[in-house]
Amino acid sequence: MSPLENELIDWTICTETRAALGANYVRILGYFREDGTRSVGKIEAAMRAHDPVAMVDASHSLKGEALQFGALRLGATAESIEMTARACVEHHETPDDVIELVAALRPMFEETLAILEQGASPLVQERHPQGLSRLFG
Repeated sequence: MSPLENELIDWTICTETRAALGANYVRILGYFREDGTRSVGKIEAAMRAHDPVAMVDASHSLKGEALQFGALRLGATAESIEMTARACVEHHETPDDVIELVAALRPMFEETLAILEQGASPLVQERHPQGLSRLFG
């Protein structure tokens, strides 16, 4: 596993999720792709509109879905955006403090999803040098 994979994904959590979902894992991962893409878009749009209320809901959804797959860095980033946006709502401020996090969110989501999808492939599992077939088998 590359250092980036280890930084983005907690494979213990991911393995537990895969075991719990069984044959539904790939389908649920597809939902994460769809919902996550939508959430990232909503967060970006909320940032452009200076709308912390919209940012709260979208980042909360992304956080939950990411953490379910062990995507801890993505989940933590979404949580930081969510908590800052909540404070902005309470104080009637714009969420300008999270612009760097929002800018980093889409590439992080895409990289995380690529790693998860690669790990979901039976061919990759069989050939992975770190023995992902043992983790996901």
